[in-house]
Amino acid sequence: MPNQRVVSLIASATEIVCALGFERELVGRSHECDFPEWVKRLPVCTAPKFNTEGSSNEIDQCVKAALSENLPPGQRALSVYSVHVDKLRQLQPQFIITQSQCEVCAVSLRDVEYAVSELVDSHPRIISLEPNTLADVWKDIKRVAIALGVHARGEELVERLKKRMAVISEISRSVNESPTVACIEWIDPLMAAGNWMPELIEMAAGKNLFGEAGKHSPWMTWQELCEKDPQVIVVSPCGFDLRRTCKEMYALTQKRGWPQLHAVRNRRVYLTDGNQYMNRPGP
Repeated sequence: MPNQRVVSLIASATEIVCALGFERELVGRSHECDFPEWVKRLPVCTAPKFNTEGSSNEIDQCVKAALSENLPPGQRALSVYSVHVDKLRQLQPQFIITQSQCEVCAVSLRDVEYAVSELVDSHPRIISLEPNTLADVWKDIKRVAIALGVHARGEELVERLKKRMAVISEISRSVNESPTVACIEWIDPLMAAGNWMPELIEMAAGKNLFGEAGKHSPWMTWQELCEKDPQVIVVSPCGFDLRRTCKEMYALTQKRGWPQLHAVRNRRVYLTDGNQYMNRPGP
């Protein structure tokens, strides 16, 4: 379908749109969309409501403050991001893709609806994604494909991704080891990975210790981590690249008992680029 104008307000959706072959129809993005590399040239339609360069603890405090703002209905800070209404009006999109799964990960649906209500002459269709589980990620890809009129292309993309993951899972299971795993999604305060991450750990032949598939990432305590003493620790803070993750590791490594943890003693602590590979439910 030619001449469709798409604005994506979440990085995973930007990847989905491009993977479906609609690169040329993408006219706007969120401030966090960074892949494929060329999308950085697109107009930015969102902005964080606070400085995101602080420490893990400082960011946590800012997020909690933003989510607790007491504003009138329709203007309440339901997300930690702002929508640039003027930019949307200028771009005149036919589709706006956002996410309602987590208001810390994307501009909230209600924020988008409020912004769109300001657009008198565009009337874009809002496509809201809700990836709580791995199956939901597949559904969201198909949902975008159907909205853009390429249902079959969406089915093909999902099957291709599933096959890639099946190959990796088969290799992992052939190692004949099932270590206990703690996947940390935020460092200070400690948060375990939930949603689709427990499923990925199981697919990689690990035994997930914290967080449940399909449920939001839960807070955890240092004592709980020490008591379960995982064989493998994966540190994958949401929204952080590898450099930021390394920078924040002092909040864990300086804790009493860190050197005694099984994973630390056996050199099985792994830092990952959570922003690109773990926390982003897209291709």
